[in-house]
Amino acid sequence: MGQIIAVANQKGGVGKTTTAINLAASLAVAEQRTLLVDLDPQANATSGIGIDRSSIRLTTYHALLGQASIKDIIRPTSIEYLQILPANTDLLGAEIELVGEAGRETRLRNVLSEIVDDFQFIIIDCPPSLGLLTVNALTAADSVLIPLQCEYYAMEGLSQLTKTVRLIQRDLNPKLVINGILLTMFDRRNNLSHQVSEEMRKYFTDRVFQTVIPRNVRLSEAPSHGLPVLMYDIVSTGATAYLALAKEIIDTRK
Repeated sequence: MGQIIAVANQKGGVGKTTTAINLAASLAVAEQRTLLVDLDPQANATSGIGIDRSSIRLTTYHALLGQASIKDIIRPTSIEYLQILPANTDLLGAEIELVGEAGRETRLRNVLSEIVDDFQFIIIDCPPSLGLLTVNALTAADSVLIPLQCEYYAMEGLSQLTKTVRLIQRDLNPKLVINGILLTMFDRRNNLSHQVSEEMRKYFTDRVFQTVIPRNVRLSEAPSHGLPVLMYDIVSTGATAYLALAKEIIDTRK
């Protein structure tokens, strides 16, 4: 059975989608059958993997609303072992349309149950909020990976997310665990980056990944080319870091 990892943080600009794309690609390069689920109405994971959002007929929206089978929506990517459940702005309507529906929090879990045995890893890119879509992701997931930008204000939102995780554990998904906190946008020249890293490792100890994602121009450029960073510049520090993160995650599963 595949391991389902939700990449979540209600704060935008912390490297959430960058992490979802590049972790999924790095797992696939390691020959792990991987599915990237775009659950963000901005659909940046879809375009960042090289798919034209305007050309998609069926998306995550149709899966959540029961309007199409997930097997008809999943698409291949340019990377062997990596497939995607794409999204576009239609997903904006899903939260509104599902509000009055029974079992609205478990829609994604039910959808993924059809194909979870086909993959070794399923990576969910969540929206930058703690709304119904993120609740669906956390209810479906085995674990949550939290990208955390190495800046002071990024730390403030962590308590709200961990509180949400506890509520999901209590009411909807008792097996959910925090896979780890991933420090992103780390600048070795910046004292604050080092301070944030030290504080996180002090209070969360083994819940913080050893891998740290650096600030890297190639990471910023790759999405505009519709490529994960390792397909754009495999020798960049960003690519090396995400490959190391994938290895950490694979090793913990063994």
